[in-house]
Amino acid sequence: AAVLGKDTDLAGPLQVTAINNMASTILMPMFASFSQAHPQVELHVIVSNSDASLAQREADVAIRLTDSPTDTLIGKRVVTVASTIYGSRPYIEQLRTLGGEPKWIGAECCTFHRTWTKQNCGDQSHAFSSDDTLLTLAALREGLGVSFLPCFMGDTDPLLARYCAPDSAHNLGLWILLHQDLKRTARVLAFRDHMVGLIHEKRNLFAGKLPEAHP
Repeated sequence: AAVLGKDTDLAGPLQVTAINNMASTILMPMFASFSQAHPQVELHVIVSNSDASLAQREADVAIRLTDSPTDTLIGKRVVTVASTIYGSRPYIEQLRTLGGEPKWIGAECCTFHRTWTKQNCGDQSHAFSSDDTLLTLAALREGLGVSFLPCFMGDTDPLLARYCAPDSAHNLGLWILLHQDLKRTARVLAFRDHMVGLIHEKRNLFAGKLPEAHP
């Protein structure tokens, strides 16, 4: 830990953990530009929804959606991430024209989506369920019902439409977290600063306020 903490070189391994729906979409161009700017850093992205890998030193940086980051980690809340309910454009148009209650896709990808789905659909059974947000996205495109998605996913998909406007009760913080031992490591800090800057540029998209969003 002492050796890593004093590492001033912009070279060597850097392990980053992030959730799949962000890592494979909005964050990927940011990862790519960091790798291009710092070719001597060996960037390894680990898909995980748990802080355990960072606390146990299995990763150097964690990018997390949370309102209560682990106390043993240090970092900052970069932007607000909004979510709302989406469906395919034809399905949302059908609901608006004919009315009635929407069919809900069962969400098991995270505690947040599972809880919000249960609050909105009540005792409705699910003809289709998924434990992965990217799979839920694919099911929405096929018109299988509605589900919560982060606005950075739903608003950028031309096949989807919002069922309703985002509710601030579903807002989460996007945090970039470091282990205490790495707070002076050059490649860790360079990565953090790179990501903070680029994420901040997309703050309206994360917050569901981007002008070109598909309503």
